[in-house]
Amino acid sequence: MSIAITATSTKAVVSNSRSTQHKIREKVALALPLHERATDGQSDALVRLTEDGIVFGSGTPLQTSVDMIPNQVGLAAFPSLIPDRPLAEGEQYRFHFNMTKCIGCRSCEVACNEQNGNPADIRWRRIGELEAGSYPDTQRHYLSMGCNHCLDAECVKGCPVDAYKKDPVTGIVMHSADACIGCQYCVWNCPYSVPQFNPERGVVGKCDMCKGRLDEGLEPACVNACPEAAIEIEIVNMAQWGKNFSAAESPGMPSAIHTVSTTRITLPETTNSVLERVDAGQIHPEHAHLSLVVMTTLMQAVTGALFVMLLRHDLDAVRLGVLLMIAGIALTISTMHLGRPAYAWRALKMWRRSWLSREVLLFTLFFLSLSAVTICTGAVQLHHAVPAGLLVKLGWLTASLGLAGNLASAYIYLVPARPSWNMRHTPVDFVLTAGFLGPMLSAVLCDLPQSLVAKMPLAEQVSTRFTGSLPTLLAGAFAMAWLLNQGLRLYRLNRSTLFEARATFSLLSSDLLRPRTTASFILVPFSVLMIATDHPLLAIGAGLAGILLARYLFFVSVVPLNMALTFVRTRAA
Repeated sequence: MSIAITATSTKAVVSNSRSTQHKIREKVALALPLHERATDGQSDALVRLTEDGIVFGSGTPLQTSVDMIPNQVGLAAFPSLIPDRPLAEGEQYRFHFNMTKCIGCRSCEVACNEQNGNPADIRWRRIGELEAGSYPDTQRHYLSMGCNHCLDAECVKGCPVDAYKKDPVTGIVMHSADACIGCQYCVWNCPYSVPQFNPERGVVGKCDMCKGRLDEGLEPACVNACPEAAIEIEIVNMAQWGKNFSAAESPGMPSAIHTVSTTRITLPETTNSVLERVDAGQIHPEHAHLSLVVMTTLMQAVTGALFVMLLRHDLDAVRLGVLLMIAGIALTISTMHLGRPAYAWRALKMWRRSWLSREVLLFTLFFLSLSAVTICTGAVQLHHAVPAGLLVKLGWLTASLGLAGNLASAYIYLVPARPSWNMRHTPVDFVLTAGFLGPMLSAVLCDLPQSLVAKMPLAEQVSTRFTGSLPTLLAGAFAMAWLLNQGLRLYRLNRSTLFEARATFSLLSSDLLRPRTTASFILVPFSVLMIATDHPLLAIGAGLAGILLARYLFFVSVVPLNMALTFVRTRAA
């Protein structure tokens, strides 16, 4: 009996315990604010899909027909984020980005890629992060930027094939993938790094404000995807904006003065804290562009050697043929830089305004002229009648074209968007390299077996072998000047007020690049020692190694102007 009572009591206790636990669970159940707002029928900020249709806030159910939504909801429910009137004369479209609304969700970035079929690592619209203050009083804001469709777009001016056009009606900067040869010169010129090279397609691409959608009265993909309406399209008067474009300035963005960006940016209210980019410490080497490293160095060596041989009246068909072969190899290698090398000839098109087109034109003329000099010299050596004065003049014309081509090469890199290139030291470096490598290359050519070299009548009074001190004197003088120029460049980079210039110095002095920087400064004077001790092959080998290393560092150490990016995901080099 007692056992039965005890069992019954135990069951009662267990039952009471379970009932108590259930009540406790009911009391401590987690609140679901979004669910509560969706079911209370009082929240105007929510759109509900019910059995009766779409319900806005606590309003009347609306039928889900696409044709009925605009008429019944009206502009109040769906505010237009694109202009509702056509453009007038002197106006163009522009982006307006409201930093106070952006939450950094990247919806615009994803929508842009989906709209344009780009891979994940190519982003025509990018998100950046800005921070201010110190813990616990901190701020975090975001940037979203596509193309700024600038009034004075550098990509338009620099393109050698005229692949960029500023649409005369909308003002949108358009890019033609069909015309593009993938030279990437626009990538270097743009201070916002907007054009991006697609190695799979071999061409560059950029934001075109979804012009096709705009023409149909639709919002661009980024505008349509933003959940906070932080991006919209506006109309701007170009003349008025060109006089005052201060609204385009923002923390984390290069100065709008470079290209007169038309993007209007709404900034947060002014505070005592300064917004700074979070990726300032994320500095990585850029692409080496090895084909350009080789091409520029060899063309400078050939030009310098031709000048020295003209000064010594030491021309002959074999040596000129070697120079012609080196130049041909260098120019052929340079096409490997292009995404579409088969269309390299198109680069001649815009020689009136593009330094890249001028370089291609001048080096083409140099090669043709050097070929003519080589043929005429061979004809003279074979006792064919060639006016002596013509040969000399043609030789100096060829050397002048080579010098002009090398200067055009240097001016390609004088772009404000790449501060460490945009220095007077760049053209000086190219000229000094020609003066340094030229004497050593000519000395090697003069060491060719004498059975291969026949004297020209022009050189009857001059030995065909360099037995004097001219190569050593020239190479030594230009080597000292080259070292001085490089040292001054490093000093100016370190003391610059521009973050990107100081960042270049930091890269060159980093553990990764410091040994290579040091090696280039050692190899150049070592090559002078070798030529002074009559070892021309060792001299040209060490000299070429030192210059190639320095030119490699020139490319990989540049830190371009760019918008602020994120801390964990920065733009690929």
